[in-house]
Amino acid sequence: MAQLHDLSALEQSSAIQAGEVSVPELVEHYLTRIDRISSRVGAFVTVLHDPARRQAALAQSRLDEARLPTLFGVPTAIKDLNLTAGVPTRFGSPTMGDHVPDVSDEVVLRIESAGLISLGKTSTPEFGSPCYTEPEGLPPARTPYDLSKMAGGSSGGAAAAVAAGLVPLAHGSDGGGSIRIPASCCGLYGLKPSRGRISGGPAYADPVGLGTSGCLSRTVRDAAALLDVMAGPAVGDPSWAPPLPAGQSYLGWCEREPARLRIARFCEPVIADVPVHTECLAAYEDATRLLVDLGHQVEDVDVPIPAEAVPVFETCWSVISALSPAPPGCESQLRPLTRWLQARGSAVSAPEFGLALGDLRRIAARAVRALTPYDAVLTPTLASPPLPIGAIRDDTDPARDFENQKRFTPWTSAWNVTGMPAVSLPLHMTADGLPVGVMLAGRPAEDHLLLSLSAQIEAAAPWRDRHPPDW
Repeated sequence: MAQLHDLSALEQSSAIQAGEVSVPELVEHYLTRIDRISSRVGAFVTVLHDPARRQAALAQSRLDEARLPTLFGVPTAIKDLNLTAGVPTRFGSPTMGDHVPDVSDEVVLRIESAGLISLGKTSTPEFGSPCYTEPEGLPPARTPYDLSKMAGGSSGGAAAAVAAGLVPLAHGSDGGGSIRIPASCCGLYGLKPSRGRISGGPAYADPVGLGTSGCLSRTVRDAAALLDVMAGPAVGDPSWAPPLPAGQSYLGWCEREPARLRIARFCEPVIADVPVHTECLAAYEDATRLLVDLGHQVEDVDVPIPAEAVPVFETCWSVISALSPAPPGCESQLRPLTRWLQARGSAVSAPEFGLALGDLRRIAARAVRALTPYDAVLTPTLASPPLPIGAIRDDTDPARDFENQKRFTPWTSAWNVTGMPAVSLPLHMTADGLPVGVMLAGRPAEDHLLLSLSAQIEAAAPWRDRHPPDW
């Protein structure tokens, strides 16, 4: 017999609207699972038991209203990098203590206004920087498929929560792969939207434009529905992606069969010279065959981003790291990697940063021009299946830690540089039961076409009923 957490977010929404399940019943089901499972997979750092119950009761009282939002009453979770009024928001760092903001950021406000119910804050590494989630003094985020292996980062807690059935979908954010990396490790669909698709207000903390909010889910349609909730500019945003035409939605595009597409592919690593695991290459080749079987034209292309982009990206990344919200005088409490990145970024002069930012934008423009003939680009998501907890982290040598991260994630940051939308699709499992994703990127601002293609792939090779052992 199906359990409530077997249902997708959209199915849960339909069940609520039909009176088949109450919002309080659904929320209580997930809170019970969180209390039992979360610490084992390192999913939540704050659980909002009583506030979630109050919101559930309020949502239930509104069910007679006309035209409720699509995901109304569905439980979710917010990454611990996003300001949430009245809720501890620690950015994965002990330096933030019991920081409780008095405002919510734009993404949180939109999720709340759509009637989704946050059950808490999901785990992230310090200031969301590493590609693994091992915050100080808290359990590491683990893939539920093998608790000795990492969930990835920096949205590792969100991915662990969705993969373990603690929420049906969750907010994440991605500045260099932080949604797609944990999606691959945890067997999920991970969506990084186009630059400017989702507001970064009111903090606007990323002057480079690498980061964006996005979604981790078990189905493409759930991710599209949450994108419909989060998408669109806020007043005052410095830039934004063009919206869909009136009357269209990202969820609606999942019902559209894409025409025959021209898809580029490459598997040569972009930011590190590293051998690619055979399982990741197998996933990439299998995905190629699936795309061809679906009628698409797949062509090999040269890597569109040159090697000289790597130090430019690293300069910009380190400057962003130096802008973290850690209070002055708390430097000794920061992780060695954070201190190393901040020192590196602080050593960059303003003119040097300006030149690097200009270089990065020119590199991105050349890559986008080279890929313009193609509707999508296929690569592996990661260079290996999920690694053991602690395999990347190196507190004694932060520079080595950083290199380890690049070797694990040699493709994901390319699409943060270009601003193109990108997804990780959970199409492959290793012989010993570990998830391996493949990545598709789309043209800038063509999130709708990437979702349409993703939905077609999911229909041809469904994955939603693949579950970890403790499901």
